[in-house]
Amino acid sequence: MNDKAQPPRLDHGSLQELIRGLSDGIILVNQTGAIVWANDAAIAMHRAKAIDDLGGRAAAYRRRFTLRYRNNHTLEGGQYPIERLLAGETIDDVTVEVSPSDNLDLVWVHTVRSMIIVDAGDKPDVLALIMRDETPRFEAEERFERSFNANPAPGLICRLEDNRFIRANQGFLEMTGFSKEDVIGKTVDAIGLFSNCETGEDALLKLSEGRVIRHREALIPLPDGGDRLVIVAGEPISVVEEPSMLFTFADLDARRKAQNALRQSEERFSKSFRLSPAPAAISRLDDFVFIEANDAFLQISGYGLAEVVSRTAAELRLWEDIAARRALEQKLRDNNFVRNEPLRMKQKDGGTADCLVSAERVEINDEQCVIWALQDVTERRRSEAQLVEAIESVMADTSWFSRSIVDRLATLKHGSTGTSTARLMELSDREREILGLICVGQSDAEMAETLHLSRNTIRNHIQSLYAKIGVNRRAGAVIWARERGFTGASDRKAAGRSTKPARK
Repeated sequence: MNDKAQPPRLDHGSLQELIRGLSDGIILVNQTGAIVWANDAAIAMHRAKAIDDLGGRAAAYRRRFTLRYRNNHTLEGGQYPIERLLAGETIDDVTVEVSPSDNLDLVWVHTVRSMIIVDAGDKPDVLALIMRDETPRFEAEERFERSFNANPAPGLICRLEDNRFIRANQGFLEMTGFSKEDVIGKTVDAIGLFSNCETGEDALLKLSEGRVIRHREALIPLPDGGDRLVIVAGEPISVVEEPSMLFTFADLDARRKAQNALRQSEERFSKSFRLSPAPAAISRLDDFVFIEANDAFLQISGYGLAEVVSRTAAELRLWEDIAARRALEQKLRDNNFVRNEPLRMKQKDGGTADCLVSAERVEINDEQCVIWALQDVTERRRSEAQLVEAIESVMADTSWFSRSIVDRLATLKHGSTGTSTARLMELSDREREILGLICVGQSDAEMAETLHLSRNTIRNHIQSLYAKIGVNRRAGAVIWARERGFTGASDRKAAGRSTKPARK
């Protein structure tokens, strides 16, 4: 009989009761690689409901979860903390990103360390992984990084331990012309942040004490040898658990230049506005009350300046189409610009004028306003209408005669070839095909047969084409094409080749 006393064994039940309520996650693994126990915190950190969801064994855990280092390097077999623990390695605060293998977009962050619990005979009895859920902290730091980098206001962050800069956003780099390599790792003194500041010594003292640095003017030396006048302020913050100072800047140099440029721009605008031969007016954005109108606007409308100022277009009954006028005003409220919208003006004497209306929001004297610019196209519309009527009348005859007459009439209205070519090239290949078939006189049914498309599809393409080139009938499309030297003949041949069935 062996009388030698056996060493007392560790009571696993008591151990589990002790660690069950810990906020840190605990996973216990035996020597064979089986996951024998995990507390509620560890299960919750894996977004699991029960211990079985962890896989049961180390190999199954690796298949169920994908781990990456913070540099996005994926851990391979044998590199997982649980596998390194079984291999006898000591793990000391390794930070990894964890994702379910079937959903890599779901990511949380764990910091993991190991512990080996021995029995009374100093033999390993329990292998433990201890983990902290760092997800909220890393998410907060990532949000701060994104916000800091995206903020257009110039910013710097320096570490209080050695006064070296650890962050510089794009706003600061653009303001000064520095590169990140010029700033990161350099000290406040090396950059000369407060070297040309009347209260620089006070600012450096507050920096050394980690206190708030109130707004003060400073001249920042630039890499090209100049300097930049700024207002700088400092706020103590913590970055990755390191005491730091966030510096923010206001660029007074740019503001001064902008104010000078604004004064000059306002003077030029005022002169060009008054002397412009194109009708123009200015209204407030909130109520569209006119506050200014030039001589050309007064001439086309027939009103005097006193009759226009302090009244709206609605009160003047300026535009014939009320719904279209309201739509333009809503566009401007939504911060969209208006370009060449056709509207018919009702003049004071009872006449009308066809106009192309453009408008855009602008800030004048700190007030949101709208600049209206008009183009009187009354005569052009009348000529186009007469031309369209002529084309429509001859297109009722034979297709040969209609094309001949169309070609002759189109030559009367050739515009600038540069602009015409540019607009023509904006059409897609399909829109050019449709336009070519319209030019050679094909009907919707003929186009559908030529292009092997349904009639509804052909009609949709035609409506899209009309909207793009600013017409509402076939004759108008033919005129538009002829003015740009486009006959459709070559596109018709290409369409015939592309739709011909392949020879078997």
